[in-house]
Amino acid sequence: MRAIIGIDIGTTNTKAIAFTKEGKVIASSNSSYAHVSAQPGYDEIEPSVILNAVVCVLKKILTDTKQKAEICGISFSCAMHSLMAVDDNGLPLTNIITWADLRSAAEAKKIKYTEKGNTIYALTGTPIHAMSPLCKILWIKNNEPDIFSRAHKFIGIKEYLWHQFFGKYLIDYSLASATGLFNIYAFEWYGASLKLAGISWDKLSTPVEPTHIETVLTKKYKDEFGLNDDTPFIIGGSDGCLANLGSNAIHQGDTSLTIGTSGALRMASAKPKHDLKQRIFNYILTKNLYISGGGMNNGGAVVQWYIKNFLAKSSVGEIDFTRSLETINDVSPGCEGLIFLPYLFGERAPIWDADARAVFFGINPRHTEKHFMRSVVEGISYALYQIGVSLEETIGPIKSIYASGGFIQSQAWLQIISDVFNKEVIVSNISDASAIGAAIIGFQASGLINNPDEISRQINVEQKFVPDESCHGIYMRNFSKFSSVYNKLKDEF
Repeated sequence: MRAIIGIDIGTTNTKAIAFTKEGKVIASSNSSYAHVSAQPGYDEIEPSVILNAVVCVLKKILTDTKQKAEICGISFSCAMHSLMAVDDNGLPLTNIITWADLRSAAEAKKIKYTEKGNTIYALTGTPIHAMSPLCKILWIKNNEPDIFSRAHKFIGIKEYLWHQFFGKYLIDYSLASATGLFNIYAFEWYGASLKLAGISWDKLSTPVEPTHIETVLTKKYKDEFGLNDDTPFIIGGSDGCLANLGSNAIHQGDTSLTIGTSGALRMASAKPKHDLKQRIFNYILTKNLYISGGGMNNGGAVVQWYIKNFLAKSSVGEIDFTRSLETINDVSPGCEGLIFLPYLFGERAPIWDADARAVFFGINPRHTEKHFMRSVVEGISYALYQIGVSLEETIGPIKSIYASGGFIQSQAWLQIISDVFNKEVIVSNISDASAIGAAIIGFQASGLINNPDEISRQINVEQKFVPDESCHGIYMRNFSKFSSVYNKLKDEF
């Protein structure tokens, strides 16, 4: 039996799975880590923490898999929009600044909706927002001039790991397309973005296809992993794009919905789709397949915040999360008029407003703790539906929704998504869609398959959720108020 190890490097944990050509997960491993927040709006991770986590899960899964299957490669998925500066010895000058960091909001505001900003969005596919490495570099330039001048390279999480493992600064097209610095049509760094950031192309990594392979590990990691010299390491892509691949949502109208710490809704297309309202992104999966959609800051992290602070939990484990979500079935759809704007951490798509804040609206004496819990879930679902509206207006109708991420453990939440969107929601027998997508890219890069469909069609559908028309009507009335409340409050934020 042949297996590819898919590793998904997120901003809260790293997961690894050993995945066979027959579409089965035969081993898995994961490791979580903490963030550093020097002040409100900052979100960082120490580079050594992620490096150690990746090494740990890879070593464990290599041990667990060797007796079960032939390991044919190791392929990587990674969170988007991270940035760190390193010196000419490859040593970190900063921590890893994550997608959730909002410190560069002022830089983003200066660019967005200007002629230059419109062109950058059109050609790079990345909305102008504090999440983007373009804005992060501008912030460093404006606020940390010493670090800016000392920086040998500005890189992301995967690039840092790749340099540790192979001594090379490489970035896949998929992650490059989420920087605001990369021309998604020419597949090269975009001169106008570089000029705006005040850097030259050699301050960035060399872009390569997601199927790019390296085999010669640095001596330290060759000894640590104990692998053969010819074991292929496939660079892979971004977690968002690979989630579509791992969910089998790569055909017309198929849409991938993921809720983990954050959330996202994405649809595949043969070409980038330009949105005049700048609501959605256009990222590269392969040269012939783009993933369009929107990511939101406020997913499972908002549910955890509510459980911890409103339900007085000192920490929020998986059991607390599951039990709390079970209570939402005790409240009728629409929460008797209680509406929640989930913008606890500002927001990305489709409003792209780093200043947005969370709001409970319409509280009345009938509302209980369970109403508030359900309104949090409904509010996150409405925010995702807003992205869906943007996608349908730009690309075309959503046919089916393929769900992945930690939230799929909640039957009630999956039904809410189906009812809000008025679409069928499909859940596969595999939850780690990004890691699966990385493994599928690995099989293709290694020549073991010619087309991703050879594997993805073997992933079984476990459940389907069918929408309830009457519930959809209730949700749409609340959604109208949801949108109106934000529009009336956005200047106050």
